[in-house]
Amino acid sequence: MISDGKIWVGSAGDKKVYLYPEMANRHGLIAGASGTGKTVTLKVLVESFLDIGVPVFVADIKGDVAGLANEGDSAKIAKRAKERFGIDDFEFKGYPVCFWDIYGKKGLPVRTTIQDMGAPLLSRLMELSDVQSDVLNIIFHIAEDNDIDLYTIDNLRETIRFITENKDDFTAKYGTMSAQSLGSIQRSLLVLEDLGGEAFFGEPELDIMDWMDDDEPRINILHSVELAHNPTLYGTFLLWMLTKLFEKLPEEGDLEKPKFVFFFDEAHMLFTDAPKALLTKVEQVVKLIRSKGVGIYFISQSPSDIPDKVLSQLSNRIQHGLRAYTPAEQKAVKAAAQAFRANPEFKTEEAILDLGVGEALISCLDEDGRPSIVQRAFIVPPRSYLGALSDAEYKEVVKSSSLYKKYRDTSDNSNTDERIAKLEKSKAKESSKSEKESSKKTSSSKSTSSSKKSSSTKSAAKKTAGKAAGRAVGNAAAVIGREAGKGLVSLFKKRK
Repeated sequence: MISDGKIWVGSAGDKKVYLYPEMANRHGLIAGASGTGKTVTLKVLVESFLDIGVPVFVADIKGDVAGLANEGDSAKIAKRAKERFGIDDFEFKGYPVCFWDIYGKKGLPVRTTIQDMGAPLLSRLMELSDVQSDVLNIIFHIAEDNDIDLYTIDNLRETIRFITENKDDFTAKYGTMSAQSLGSIQRSLLVLEDLGGEAFFGEPELDIMDWMDDDEPRINILHSVELAHNPTLYGTFLLWMLTKLFEKLPEEGDLEKPKFVFFFDEAHMLFTDAPKALLTKVEQVVKLIRSKGVGIYFISQSPSDIPDKVLSQLSNRIQHGLRAYTPAEQKAVKAAAQAFRANPEFKTEEAILDLGVGEALISCLDEDGRPSIVQRAFIVPPRSYLGALSDAEYKEVVKSSSLYKKYRDTSDNSNTDERIAKLEKSKAKESSKSEKESSKKTSSSKSTSSSKKSSSTKSAAKKTAGKAAGRAVGNAAAVIGREAGKGLVSLFKKRK
């Protein structure tokens, strides 16, 4: 709710607690145990941002955020608005929304391409080992160097088949790829399809700038009820979305209000089992995206669900009640309390354990950028409907969207089959040419060998004939010598 140009979050007695629009891109956190009122607080903030013309993205894990599309109708809420907050003219209101759904069931299909997702995020999604991740990275490089499109799972599958059959040709440039690793990646694609990857990867690819229409700001709601059953896909999608937005948006500096605000429910799914490289990337994006006019708000049960380096960037905090039954939970409560600027009127740690439904500890940056003293306050009521929509209402909202025709149908503009066929044809041609040259060399070698053999045979024959002739002459000379000797002996005998 807007009051005096500021976002009225809640009231501590007669004192209003505000979130200043110019400080909203310093990010924030909504935390609290299940059932303490986090969803209501989320809706109040989302409504308020749209009231000041800031488009919003919100992940709807339970399906109850969808009620933003319809105006509220609770007499109980109207009564509470008047009695607790002094709002005599409280009006219910529905907001312009656009539903999105990775599976395309209760929203416009959300798609991206394999190559746009990138090897690091895809490796996380497929739960590959470090070695397999390295091989997948090589596959991406080979595809890029050979102008092979990787849009769909089938594109990647066909590319891996081609590389597997010709992996020796790539070893010198890209390194060794074992058949086992390539086979494991192929098998992982089957699992990815079962998780919904076949619907998620393809065209038309989501243009994230469609969410930031300044002329018609809207609430972009990602229907995540089914998606939440696959935490890895949910977390990876949100990481991809953040990275994409960071890459596309220009630097803006300090603005009077954000250009766009993200709300990530069940934030722990972003960080659970995430590789160190991806965590570093998230930390970098959260830290730097502020200067691009984007605010990020994480919603989770405990602040301890968020990595410290990310948590330190969340300046606007709304802490609902926590329960502490174990030593670990007690430690988490203590850490949450220490994050606030103390209020001398109460002990923060005790207050966190004592908060009722709809109550929260609130500390936002003031107009000078300083953390305000924490206030124990009741959250103002939302003006939209508290609850889920029917299937018919989802369908009506989806079909009425100005983006419906753009994203409704899938398309395939990849060149994968053609490029691989061309490469295989070129390889076959080179192989055939190589075989012909090899055949010629073999034939020439045989001819030369035959000629040498013939020449050698003739030479040997000549040598043999010469030796035979020499022996004949020698034998003849020996006979003549013997006969001559005999004649001389006879002559001497006669003289005697």
